[in-house]
Amino acid sequence: MTVTEPAVSERTLAERLSQSRRRPLLVFAGQSNRPLAQAICDNLGIPLGVSKTEKFTNDNIIVHYEQSLREGDVFIVQSFSTPVSDAIMELLLMIDAAKSASAGRVTAVIPYFSYARSDKKDSPRISIAGRLLADILQAAGADRVLTMTLHAPQVHGFFKVPVDHLSADRVLSAHFRQCVPNASEGVVLAPDAGSIKRASQIARRLGAGLAMIDKERLSDTEVRPRALIGSVEGKTVFIVDDEISTAGSLVETVNIARSMGAKDVYVGVTHGVYTGPAIERIASLDVTQVASTNTVYVSPEKVAAAGGKLAVLDVSPLFANAIANIHTGESVSTLFE
Repeated sequence: MTVTEPAVSERTLAERLSQSRRRPLLVFAGQSNRPLAQAICDNLGIPLGVSKTEKFTNDNIIVHYEQSLREGDVFIVQSFSTPVSDAIMELLLMIDAAKSASAGRVTAVIPYFSYARSDKKDSPRISIAGRLLADILQAAGADRVLTMTLHAPQVHGFFKVPVDHLSADRVLSAHFRQCVPNASEGVVLAPDAGSIKRASQIARRLGAGLAMIDKERLSDTEVRPRALIGSVEGKTVFIVDDEISTAGSLVETVNIARSMGAKDVYVGVTHGVYTGPAIERIASLDVTQVASTNTVYVSPEKVAAAGGKLAVLDVSPLFANAIANIHTGESVSTLFE
């Protein structure tokens, strides 16, 4: 099931871009999520830029642009998804190659910034990798960054270049209303304290109630729930979070909601990473549906293996409008109004 986010602007993107007398707009894609990049270009009404990435036998990567970038306003779309290290290296090389090819401005479009989870020093002798990645991207030559739903919003502050931080809240809210016409009678459930702000915003959009699970994270893949704050008994429950990785935390959250009398359970996240046993867990999970956006590419095989429980929501119109606004010098914050 695919849900498409409606156009945001009253003027078509083509009209807005045609009125811009700025440098030419060029959008390129790394290998991690070319379908999203192509969808963004389709919304913008421009062709996807032509580039080629090769890997040598020693695992070195080479990137080559096959068209002129001179004075162009270049946007490079690359999610930090599996294999993450390859995705990061490819993006760095694409940024550096674009600057060497005399691009006027280079924007790194990172729909899924996985290292945003590493935002603080919460144990001895570790790297704050989110800050390190911000430094490296800027050293490579990125003039600005466009991303969506950072796990830790403070990662925004690691950058000294402009960062536009998009939100999928409106897309998820619209999807919940489409699935459940009386969504205002339901309850939005935050799986932990870190998700309460996002859950609260979606609850306001739906006019629904709000609840939260108090839990303790023991490791990257293991959590221990302690209590449910609020009531979900007899209600349709909408669980919202920033991402699903192995789905271990999701299983605990759904089990708690069911044990507390939830009637139907819908899940909505921005980033569907779905690693390890995630798809198997979702297929056997007592939920009506799990929806994620296409910031991370979800293969048809994964969708089929989940037994019809996965939905993919298209955020390419939102990225396209943000790119158009950046290119024409208009406000990106208007996309949230």
